[in-house]
Amino acid sequence: MPKTWFITGASSGLGLEMTQQLLAQGHKVVATIRRPGTLEQLEQLYGDQLDVVSLDLIEAKSIASVVDEAFRRHGRIDVLVSNAGYGLFGAAEELADDQIDRQIAANLAGSIHVIRAALPSLRRQSGGRIVQVSSEGGQIAYPGFSLYHATKWGIEGFVESVAQEVAPFGIDFIIAEPGPTGTNFGANLVCADPMDVYENTPAGAVRRAIVDGGFEIKGDAARTVAAIISAAESEKPPLRLALGSTAYSSISQALSARLEAIEAQRDVAYSADRSEA
Repeated sequence: MPKTWFITGASSGLGLEMTQQLLAQGHKVVATIRRPGTLEQLEQLYGDQLDVVSLDLIEAKSIASVVDEAFRRHGRIDVLVSNAGYGLFGAAEELADDQIDRQIAANLAGSIHVIRAALPSLRRQSGGRIVQVSSEGGQIAYPGFSLYHATKWGIEGFVESVAQEVAPFGIDFIIAEPGPTGTNFGANLVCADPMDVYENTPAGAVRRAIVDGGFEIKGDAARTVAAIISAAESEKPPLRLALGSTAYSSISQALSARLEAIEAQRDVAYSADRSEA
């Protein structure tokens, strides 16, 4: 049965791939973009099936009105996909203040505002589903991506809390965690000015791998999106959805290492409880 989807960041990457797949399947899509005209071909091909809306997550004050208008115009939105965002690379010391502020505003605060804006309408329509596109980087960390990871770890914590708050209203969440995937993420990567002192560090090694193409990318964008859509259309989707062998392996290893570290400190943990007389 055709549904209505709302997708942020629909002009490129996973957002564009998802928009194309959903339209081809007969769904309606409200697609938000920052640059007007980027979806003209799809608009001509699909007509009223595609509703293109301008939205820049940096402009927080406009988010609620855009989301509210989408619900008003379409009557119901079944699945909201919070996908918009970008990568910022650089050792923490290399990053400029404005780069930090913009990364947090777009990836973290912007996603939070989109989700919060949708909740009243989702409650009124007695439920719906929200897909937050995160990353394996919401569970693990690479050197040089500290601020990107801060936003992804942050939005995952926000979603995990909100999911518990709104479950009684029939609203549920999926946190999609793709590994490195063949999109234009690298082309849109914002890089800080490098400092020579980091050249021979892990951050420098990752920088070189990005520049020379040595950073391994196994994920397929079309298959990744198809898996997200399939999960979003299932009756009871998982809260977290690791996508790609790299994400599965790296997240599994990270969780196992954390559990081992916690178990090793069990006595220390319990020693912090109040003693019982």
